[in-house]
Amino acid sequence: MTDTGSRLATAERILIAGASGDTGHELLSVLRPTDLTVRATTRSYANVDTLERLGADEVIVADFFESADAVAAVEDCDIVYCALGTRPSLRHTIGGKLVDRTGVINLVTAAMGATASYFVLESAIGVGSSKAGLSLPARLLIRGSLRAKRDAETALRRSGLAYTIIRPGKLTTGPPTNDPVVGEGGNSVSGSIPRADVAQLMAAAPFTDEAAGRTLEVVSRSGLAETPRNTVDIDWELDRLNGPETTERDHTHR
Repeated sequence: MTDTGSRLATAERILIAGASGDTGHELLSVLRPTDLTVRATTRSYANVDTLERLGADEVIVADFFESADAVAAVEDCDIVYCALGTRPSLRHTIGGKLVDRTGVINLVTAAMGATASYFVLESAIGVGSSKAGLSLPARLLIRGSLRAKRDAETALRRSGLAYTIIRPGKLTTGPPTNDPVVGEGGNSVSGSIPRADVAQLMAAAPFTDEAAGRTLEVVSRSGLAETPRNTVDIDWELDRLNGPETTERDHTHR
């Protein structure tokens, strides 16, 4: 087992940054059955009760444009799941001050100075080397957001933290397909994927040795927009996401 794997074997507390978003909600659903203590963040006190109902053990109201809030959010957390993103607006096109850049970089910096052993970042197909997976009109429409996410990815890769970057295609609602197609290298896959599938892959990434230090493009097989290229076969450690009762029951029936 790697050094990171050894530390994660005893992971106790995890952070979901951006938990009040759609992907954040799905992450809460996936991580709720585990024996991990789940800390969730939101920018609004109005979301606290909802996040607690969805399974968060701790809720912190944080503005990740403030570095002090990022430090407080990540304190004592072993794993950071980052699902921060800017809601649809003109800023997606023109850029400027976006949480996709400034907030994520503040969180990465805070994790570097804390006890975090692993950082999982939700990015997007269309960022950096994966631009071919998104049509030109779509890239132009959200070019500001794509640049911000590119800068956040770069900051994470240079941080020295153990990490996985997940670049999903167009995000959809609905149940997981449990049939993701994973590519690597940018010009790999394009299409759509339910957020529920993305949440499963993000949640499993810190416990999956093959996912460490990689930037992966993901779509669902049913959502493929074209023939995939440069695909990779990863054995995601989804069993680690089972709760203690489920794990004990599985072992009993083997």
